[in-house]
Amino acid sequence: MSEHHASICWNRQSESFAYAEYNRNHSWIFPNGSEIPASATTQFLGDPGRVDPEEAFVAAISSCHMLTFLAICARKRITVNSYRDDAVGYMKENGHGKLSITRVTLNPHIAFDGDPPDPDQMERLHHLSHEACFIANSVNTEIRVIDQYLSN
Repeated sequence: MSEHHASICWNRQSESFAYAEYNRNHSWIFPNGSEIPASATTQFLGDPGRVDPEEAFVAAISSCHMLTFLAICARKRITVNSYRDDAVGYMKENGHGKLSITRVTLNPHIAFDGDPPDPDQMERLHHLSHEACFIANSVNTEIRVIDQYLSN
């Protein structure tokens, strides 16, 4: 078992607390001292210069998948030189009529040292990564891996 902490800090900056007027800007503060400026997504009047919770959710899924993929490759002695993922989350109404990130598509671009795994091996590595990913195991969102670009 482990615990993971985050503090969220928001202060009203507007005179009015009307929906269209109050600020959405806030900070995410982590035990190591890292602070991330956050806001609502722009469709809910947030600041486009800050990270929104939906983007952070997509990033958390992508990051966990990558870290799991790297661990599996290291254990199998498959050397990865770089990994970049252009992940996309899709929000729509779920089966209960609530807005939800219903799907996240991962688009990893991976460079290996030497010959890359063949397509069947890549599919298996991503499947194992998905199965072992802590975040994927914590959500109902459909997660797909597509368009793996392999290079040396």
